[in-house]
Amino acid sequence: MLGTENPQARLTATAAFCSTLLEPGSLYHFLSEHRRDIFSDAKFAHLYPSGTGRPSIPASRVASVMVLQTLEGLSDREALDQVRYNLRWKLALDLDLEDRGFDPSVLTYWRNRIKNSNTPNLIFDLAREIIGETKILSTHTKRVLDSTVLVDAVITQDTMSQIVAQIKRVRRMIPALGEVPLSNEIDYTRVKPAIDYSDKDLVDATLSILVRDANTLIDRARALGYLSEGADSPLDANQLGALGLLGVVAGQDVELVDETTGAYRLIQGVAKDRIISTVDPESRHVHKSRKNYHDGYKSHIAIDADTEIITAATFTKGNASDAEVAKELLDQEIESVSVYGDSGYSSMDLSKHLADKGHREVVKPRPLTMAVPGGYSVDDFIVQEATNDEPATVTCPAKHTVTISAKGRASFVRYCATCPIKERCTRSKRGRVMTFAPNHTYARVQRERWKTEEIKAEYRAIRPGVERIHAQMKRKLNGSKLRYRGLAKNTMHYLLLGAVWNLKVLLRNNLTRENGAWVLVT
Repeated sequence: MLGTENPQARLTATAAFCSTLLEPGSLYHFLSEHRRDIFSDAKFAHLYPSGTGRPSIPASRVASVMVLQTLEGLSDREALDQVRYNLRWKLALDLDLEDRGFDPSVLTYWRNRIKNSNTPNLIFDLAREIIGETKILSTHTKRVLDSTVLVDAVITQDTMSQIVAQIKRVRRMIPALGEVPLSNEIDYTRVKPAIDYSDKDLVDATLSILVRDANTLIDRARALGYLSEGADSPLDANQLGALGLLGVVAGQDVELVDETTGAYRLIQGVAKDRIISTVDPESRHVHKSRKNYHDGYKSHIAIDADTEIITAATFTKGNASDAEVAKELLDQEIESVSVYGDSGYSSMDLSKHLADKGHREVVKPRPLTMAVPGGYSVDDFIVQEATNDEPATVTCPAKHTVTISAKGRASFVRYCATCPIKERCTRSKRGRVMTFAPNHTYARVQRERWKTEEIKAEYRAIRPGVERIHAQMKRKLNGSKLRYRGLAKNTMHYLLLGAVWNLKVLLRNNLTRENGAWVLVT
């Protein structure tokens, strides 16, 4: 059952000896006065539906510890050390001087309860309710979107390491599959096979053995009825998930060479949505640019440029599109707003979405790449859109016109051989061949609009502020290294960071409670 705080005054309470130590306007002082208002029992009652059993630690205290832990960037054990020894924490939580706090595992238990409930973003949403009640955003309509890469908490595994690790995990989790004989040529006590990885034939042969062993386990599971469609499997969700992950890692990077011998080889390139670690299957390769490369996740935020309030935040796999996530960040906006974003948000689909919602778009277009540095770009080619009678055409700077095919391809090869300005147009010996994406008209209009100094000046004045907020939130994450594994846990932690940021901003604006309502004192 849910425990509650006893409001009765105590002679041994820390506040009875040193209540004046807390600085007014600090988060510690705010929690000491209002933690039972913002983290009321009613807000957490759904986590403990049963009215029987041993009472839990009061929600107002556990939630306040989570907030202060996030504020100072501490681990669970470090946070509970502060509860035991730090006077500011004791005053914020209204504890006795000799109160020893509680075990650090309580924080893990509460996070799991919140994460598995129907309100996984509970603390962020509670902070957002205060924002709505104060009406701090009522006259501000500038929303800046941005994302940043956060490095995962695991080591990236290569293909063989993933298959070996998952085979061992499946055999350990499902006893019946632990008895299935595997190849004697692989030493499964090692992290990966000890072979000469410069020998391509040996690598392919070893990989083939690993994939066949993985398929053997999956076939055996199917024969035992573990994977039968329409039947209740005797396996639990974790066991089924382990089997599914084995099938994925054994097939995402390989292709069958010989069906008779069961020979496989590595695929050239990187598989789409490739799993990079069996320890954290939701982590992904992240490319913020061609040279900026990480493994992990992306955090996405929308801020109000005037107040610096985080209006929305979310957390995704590293390969998620910024433009797609932007729609989720703006879902809460009822009134029309101006939306600012870098070139990652340059998308015809997002632009249409913003227009449909009545929002104003101030998004930097994607930079043009030129075949010849300083030469002609795609904007120097005149495109004539298709009509009912005529197909789409494009005219080059030398006034040659060709038809754009149904697949968006236009070839000037027959003109380039004798063209006097070819050297400024293409480096191909054959000639210039262009491919027009379906959104080429939108991209061209965006670039034309961006040539005006007014829009660029507005963007430069408003957009950069979000970078500072990202930097400060990363600092609380110990740089950009995540503390947890998995999307759900990291999402909850990042939104807790967002809630702490918003509370600090509200306190800078003199947040207080009057007559049972949250107000900003001017």
